[in-house]
Amino acid sequence: MKIKKVGVIGCGLMGSGIAQVCAQSGYDTTVSEINDELLNKGLGSIKNILTKNVEKGKMQKADADATLARLKGTTSINDFSACDLVIEVAAEKMELKKKIFADLDRITPKHAILASNTSCLSIIEIASATKRLTQVMGMHFFNPVPIMKPVELVRSIATSDQTMDIAREFSKSIGKEIVVAKDTPGFIVNALLIPYLFDAMRMLEYGVSTREDIDAGIRLGLNHPMGPLTLADFVGLDTLYFIGCAMYDEFKDPKYAAPTVLKKMVTAGWLGKKSGKGFYDYK
Repeated sequence: MKIKKVGVIGCGLMGSGIAQVCAQSGYDTTVSEINDELLNKGLGSIKNILTKNVEKGKMQKADADATLARLKGTTSINDFSACDLVIEVAAEKMELKKKIFADLDRITPKHAILASNTSCLSIIEIASATKRLTQVMGMHFFNPVPIMKPVELVRSIATSDQTMDIAREFSKSIGKEIVVAKDTPGFIVNALLIPYLFDAMRMLEYGVSTREDIDAGIRLGLNHPMGPLTLADFVGLDTLYFIGCAMYDEFKDPKYAAPTVLKKMVTAGWLGKKSGKGFYDYK
């Protein structure tokens, strides 16, 4: 099967990035949101990014116009009825994802592949809401999607070789570099990233050093583009808290237990860059 039409459920930061990359790579792409306000915000963000790319000479105006022409926004899941691949980018709530996948299973063609962008939830549990276990998988992109190269392809115990092969070819066609992981919480990247970020938070909490020196030590000593506390703010502290809790629930390993300082900051609404305050102040 060759992918021709792509659907993306969710037009927030991640969803809009995935939709942009798909449309920019030549695929007819339908992207949805729960209401017109959020949909227009997401589509507006894509248009602004493409406009800036044209202004900076990174792409031709004709290519930007063609990308927008291939992009369709909707608030109805029924508009995914002709898609060969649908990528779900909804909130990290298992029951929500299972409902979406059950609806997609009913609406999409029998040959369609259904993928989740989840960063830590069980793919086989999501797939259990469908009658096509072999055609459900994880496709975990990284933010910002148009810039970050990797995509984690996650294979459940039921995902078929054919589904994985099609997903590989599709991922290459949109300019991504592929890593393959088993269906285990955190997959590859977050399974390694979460303990690292949590250790940096504990180091700050225990008074080992300042936030600035912790970040500078990693940037200068390990040649990372940003320190762990800056990275945590960029990812979103609520996101990290959720992923850590999900992984701890699965493994019961203390390295995945959320630090007290993280719990307090999330409770206070200090979620990082997106809220204007996290380990640093962005206001």
